[in-house]
Amino acid sequence: MDVPTDLAKIMARVKEKRQAFEDYHFNTLENDALKTFFDLAQEYETLENFYRVAVSVPKEFFGLQARLYLLSPEGNLQLVCDTLQGLYPDKPLAPAALRLASQPYDLNDSWVIPIRGNLLLVDRLPFYAKDQLIGLLEVFPPQALVEKDRFFLQKYANRLGYNLHNKIISWQNIQHIRFINSLVADIEHNVIIPNISLNLYLRHLRHHIQTMKELDCLCEATLTDCQKYPEAQRTFRRLVANLEEAYHALEQHYKGVSLFIESLFRPSHFQRGQLVLRRRTTKVQSDIIQPQLQLFLPKLKERQIDIDVTLGGVSDEEMPLSVDKGLMAQVYANLFSNAVKYTRANHEGRKYLSYGRELVPNFFGPGKDGIKFNVFTTGPHIPWEDVPRIFEEGYRGGNANGEVGTGRGLYFVRNVIETHGGAVGYEPTLGGNNFFFVLPVLTTPEKSLEELP
Repeated sequence: MDVPTDLAKIMARVKEKRQAFEDYHFNTLENDALKTFFDLAQEYETLENFYRVAVSVPKEFFGLQARLYLLSPEGNLQLVCDTLQGLYPDKPLAPAALRLASQPYDLNDSWVIPIRGNLLLVDRLPFYAKDQLIGLLEVFPPQALVEKDRFFLQKYANRLGYNLHNKIISWQNIQHIRFINSLVADIEHNVIIPNISLNLYLRHLRHHIQTMKELDCLCEATLTDCQKYPEAQRTFRRLVANLEEAYHALEQHYKGVSLFIESLFRPSHFQRGQLVLRRRTTKVQSDIIQPQLQLFLPKLKERQIDIDVTLGGVSDEEMPLSVDKGLMAQVYANLFSNAVKYTRANHEGRKYLSYGRELVPNFFGPGKDGIKFNVFTTGPHIPWEDVPRIFEEGYRGGNANGEVGTGRGLYFVRNVIETHGGAVGYEPTLGGNNFFFVLPVLTTPEKSLEELP
């Protein structure tokens, strides 16, 4: 029976690899090193543990210290792990003497081996990999290395590169899926659910239109009964005012939802698998806070929650910021939405919302000031056991008290603020609760995705 053509090609390739391994003449120690690497590369799922495995095998089997350098998304060569310290969370830049090269080379008291990725998948990496080079493996001391040892380490680096490449893409895909799932939940929380209130405005408009129809009939009757005309005129004018008010409410709602849709459905979010900022120099008070507060005023009035702006702060004229207007508008929408739900009376019997801003010198380090944005509401403090988790995804504290919610509001706030390079927090204060975030004092717009190299 003939072997299928496609299977025959694979079988021929298997035969070639078998012959190649026979020609390598790897000894038992070297074969055990490769088997150990492959087994542990499958056993450990995270990239961090993969880095640890990559440097540990040369040390355990051959007594060599090792350093692993990888390209960053920006194209910089960074130290990610070595056998001296382990993982480097801050990923420092490689020494200037280290360079990406297609061939191994000696450097001072070490030997440097290039790490190549998978040619078929190189375009899916989050950085440009010239000649498939994605990093370097540095081993030392090199004095005991004979030519056969160096040959094995090159083969080891090749297998390391292929496995690393696949793992990077796998984690990139996982992060994309997580991001998309999170974004879908944010769309539901920030767009779909708030848009339900549009139905209320439409019902009001329908009611006003019906009243105008009735008024039209009344006007016909007033042609024969002039005494009813003044009353009809007052009703008509009152109805016109109500229609104008409903129109402005719908217009504001439309602008808000349009802004949210634009900021959440950007193609760049899906391309990167994370929120991508579109910074613009913005007056936060007039361009973001006030429009969002206007949208929530009817609900605040309905619950008899006053507005108090005596927290003080920095004026927009003094401190404009470079932020993503659409995403920051949703931050305040979430904070004001929570204020509607959870504001309660203080010891004086008052219910109010307050907001403000203040400069925090050196918050992000010496000479790196921040601006702290506060949203305060009256009511009992959040239970202390809930505080560490209130910014976690899906978490709802014990003070929810039957209020409708998804547990995504504060998580979304944290995600947006941290993407801006800021920090979020909560403070129990006299008579209520203060939610805040701190942003770096940045006034230069960030390049858009299209402008990045």
